[in-house]
Amino acid sequence: MNVKAATPSAIRHVTVRGHDGPRYDEIVTPSALDFLRELHRTFGARRRAILEARSHRNPARDALDFLPETRHIREDSGWQVPPPAAGLVDRRVEITGPTDAKMSINALNSGAEVWMADFEDATSPTWANIIEGQINLKDAVAGTLRHVTAVGREYTLADSTATIVVRPRGWHLPERHIQVDSEPIAGALVDFGLYFFHNAQARVDRGEGIYFYLPKLESHLEARLWNDVFVFAQDRLDLPVSSIRATVLIETITAAFEMEEILYELRDHASGLNAGRWDYVFSLIKNFGSDPEFVLPDRSDVTMTVPFMRAYTELLVRTCHRRGAHAIGGMAAVIPGRDAEATKDALARVRADKDREAADGFDGSWVAHPGLVETCQEAFTAVLGERPNQVGSRQQSQGLETTATDLLAVHKTSGAVTVGGVRTNVSVLVRYLDAWLSGRGAVAIDGLMEDAATAEISRCQLWQWIQHGTLMDNSQPVTRTLVESLLEQELAALTGTWQGRPADRVGALRDLVRYGALDESLPGFVTERAYCEHLLDI
Repeated sequence: MNVKAATPSAIRHVTVRGHDGPRYDEIVTPSALDFLRELHRTFGARRRAILEARSHRNPARDALDFLPETRHIREDSGWQVPPPAAGLVDRRVEITGPTDAKMSINALNSGAEVWMADFEDATSPTWANIIEGQINLKDAVAGTLRHVTAVGREYTLADSTATIVVRPRGWHLPERHIQVDSEPIAGALVDFGLYFFHNAQARVDRGEGIYFYLPKLESHLEARLWNDVFVFAQDRLDLPVSSIRATVLIETITAAFEMEEILYELRDHASGLNAGRWDYVFSLIKNFGSDPEFVLPDRSDVTMTVPFMRAYTELLVRTCHRRGAHAIGGMAAVIPGRDAEATKDALARVRADKDREAADGFDGSWVAHPGLVETCQEAFTAVLGERPNQVGSRQQSQGLETTATDLLAVHKTSGAVTVGGVRTNVSVLVRYLDAWLSGRGAVAIDGLMEDAATAEISRCQLWQWIQHGTLMDNSQPVTRTLVESLLEQELAALTGTWQGRPADRVGALRDLVRYGALDESLPGFVTERAYCEHLLDI
């Protein structure tokens, strides 16, 4: 794009490498680039230091436990987060999804109380997806978002819509289409900065705030960085403190040991914590995958009722309610289909999961499809009644204590590694990455809405099983040779529907699966490599 920043100094130091498109100039404006430049120069070095600290942290080696140096925060009963902000008092159903126009409208009109607009796991970060997503959010805030299909069907916003909460990318992901001082800016700062810059004043003028979900945090120091970003941004636009509210996904094993500290660091801006179940399992394997005590069975067996997951969610609810924050439950990823009996069974499983969460004290939960909103609402309303949430309820904390041993009791997980489970992980990984490289981050696969988190757990499980020669239900071990054979079978099956894909797609998928699941060491995120090697020109 031929965009210059507003100030003379920024003209020399901000470069936009992304292509132009309809209305892109409404988002990538000179003033917005100045704001991004300030964010990068103020916080870029701290972000790099945090990523460096991550690379040196080894929970398996260092005997992961609650931090002794922050005990005073956990033992101080006097601090609380602010009361819920407008639009976030009742969060019994939150629908998640990418920010393309049609899915945005469907989510906003779904009847859910909150829409989590996702630039992270549900978005393939092509330049078009990032900028057009920001255009759609700006239109949604203004109430003008509409979409017309190729056959003329029109989608428009209802009179009453869900509260928008934006999830930017995690700290680890760069946005290489925008460079400041010849350095890529953090994707997190781009997603946050553009949405905040263009929409915060409008939200505040309506008596609301501007709300975010924060993903992939690994420590309270990373929450402190976000809090400082919030303070800077509010001051820069002359907005009141606490205009920003943030809910943090507890989706890393290290963050599970720092829940109170994370809320404490975000105090004036904290809204709640969310149980990001699949990324949490992914994080556990990534950190402890070399230990045979941490080998997990098929993903379908790792439910929220297994002991280590139960301990994690109980601690999350108690922590939130002790500090006046919302506890938001995990994802229901089922996609209702045309088979009435199968859909009935799937909805019954979703209802049981949401009944459990509501009974455990959660204030709301996530769904991935509008067809699940009613089921989730019924489950929470059965417990909440007319109350908007359970924040004032303390009965869940009576007589309970969660220890490090409880959070790490993976060996108590029942289930098996099956031939079908290995094949499913390979299939999901290949098909999801194929969609991701094609620009789709939320993908329907075998009746479930899959995103980057399920692709990451699939490849981490494959790596873990290979490392330990884990026996399958046929008494044969999982080997690299087996996984490579299954990979080639999946690639061959995919080529049968290859129309419209680049000629090098098979090679790209083979490389990414081998890198993510078959290397001697386990990479942190396969999407980092996929982005740098395959998405920069899209």
